[in-house]
Amino acid sequence: MDALQNYKKWCEEPYFDEETKAELRKIASDEKEITERFYRELEFGTAGLRGILGAGTNRMNAYTVRKATQGLANYIRKQKGEERGVCIAYDSRHMSPEFADEAALCLAANGIKAYVFESLRPTPELSYAVRLKKAIAGINITASHNPSNYNGYKVYWEDGAQITPPHDKGIMDEVKAISDYGTLRTMDKETAISKGLYEVMGEEVDQTYLAELKKQILHPEVIKAMGKEISIVYTPLNGTGNVPVRRMLSELGFENVYVVKEQELPDGDFPTVDYPNPESPKAFELALKLAKEKKADLVLATDPDADRLGVYVWDAKGKEYHALTGNMSGSLLAEYILREKTALGQFPEDAVVIRSIVSTHLVDAVAKGYGATLIEVLTGFKYIGQKILQFEEQGGGTYLFGMEESYGCLAGTYARDKDAVVATTLLCEAAAFYKQQGKTLWDACLEMYERYGYYEDGVESVTLAGMEGLQKIAAIMDNLHGETKSSIGKFKVLVQKDYQKGESVNVATGATETLTLPKSNVLYYELENDAWVCVRPSGTEPKIKLYYGVKAGSFAEAKTLSEELKNASKTLIS
Repeated sequence: MDALQNYKKWCEEPYFDEETKAELRKIASDEKEITERFYRELEFGTAGLRGILGAGTNRMNAYTVRKATQGLANYIRKQKGEERGVCIAYDSRHMSPEFADEAALCLAANGIKAYVFESLRPTPELSYAVRLKKAIAGINITASHNPSNYNGYKVYWEDGAQITPPHDKGIMDEVKAISDYGTLRTMDKETAISKGLYEVMGEEVDQTYLAELKKQILHPEVIKAMGKEISIVYTPLNGTGNVPVRRMLSELGFENVYVVKEQELPDGDFPTVDYPNPESPKAFELALKLAKEKKADLVLATDPDADRLGVYVWDAKGKEYHALTGNMSGSLLAEYILREKTALGQFPEDAVVIRSIVSTHLVDAVAKGYGATLIEVLTGFKYIGQKILQFEEQGGGTYLFGMEESYGCLAGTYARDKDAVVATTLLCEAAAFYKQQGKTLWDACLEMYERYGYYEDGVESVTLAGMEGLQKIAAIMDNLHGETKSSIGKFKVLVQKDYQKGESVNVATGATETLTLPKSNVLYYELENDAWVCVRPSGTEPKIKLYYGVKAGSFAEAKTLSEELKNASKTLIS
């Protein structure tokens, strides 16, 4: 069925509500908009759905949410997991509470109990709740850091991680098999409650979740001694982090926590930023202004679903704030955790640190420095969660820390997704620890670079929206899969890894090896002198992404090399 036929069906069939039809009638003369909304089904990928809000098969709305949930319900029933129920959370975005109820009531209509949070909660708490409730799955309504006109739908499995093989494919197949929206089930909310198929979660989960976070603290005595001395500025960027982050810091003993008022309360418009992303310097403009007033030691921002953390730290010598990339803050936390666990006699013999393949090699050096095993996984924190489950079931490692370059990390195994709440508390603890020694977090960063080398890592993204954009991204990746590179600019390629083919090629000898990670649409180039480049399409946005990293003997040299590699690498995606 083509886009116009789909459009007419949504405008005419009684299954679709009048509000939806009225929205669609307004675009009746706009052929391009009709095509964009109806040329395909909003793709249910390996993490679920993410898209622009609006009516249409290629948009986030009650019907696409219901369809995704019906497919999930069908899969759960085939797995005989309907008695265990599904946990549901949502963030501050437009339509998030409504989509959470759509999902819950579709599950209820399929005889599957829904545990729904009473109000917005962070993504990591949903991951935790799935395991706490022994649920078969979880659903989180969030579009993370996307612009305000987006929303999304993430699916978790019983281990608390986002779905991985074979469940991801099984659920995707069930969703794709649904061709008639009129067959989707739903139920009245009062009926679902009366039948025990809709249960509200709240404070009891919050308390146990925060208790798990407190177990990750290494030096409570330092916080007790320095809690009045540390000054912290925090912004939740109008998302879910405000309550849990402030509650956690308060209960631990941090007394000087200042919140950016304009970004404090939940607001799906994200009125102070175009893009509520803690990676963006613009997201920190108000926080840095407040930090200068309060003479803050560190400045923290969580994204709308509070799974990623952005950081600025005070440089007492330079009298300025420095931004820490996700690679920097992740490595700094890894160094702190591994060093202090060693000092406290808590370092296990089979300690493991995990990072995604597009994250910094600095964390490799940190892990090696303390005798921990470093494991690489594909991009997506679910693969880190999958490793944690593997260790629990099969042994072979004790997980200490995992990170992604995209500002996400996890200490501890209470959850199976990245957690900005625990990252916030541990960074504040580290700041207190170093301040007690007369140092700043920036001083600790410099010491880390002096010990392991100056690593500089970056990422460039090219947005290619719409149907034409998707086709161009596919063409770029096809071209890269079809050739072996001997160099990227002046940087010699040593090994080219094609994760789609599952093959690694030694460029000098032509010798090949089979890659052990799952197949994925990713090209990775190992370069001389510990430099590297990786290219992949984004799994959540209409972008193609270029990652790169270098190692040098000084900041200046690292920045020069990084700029050269960035410019040379751009030819791969142009």
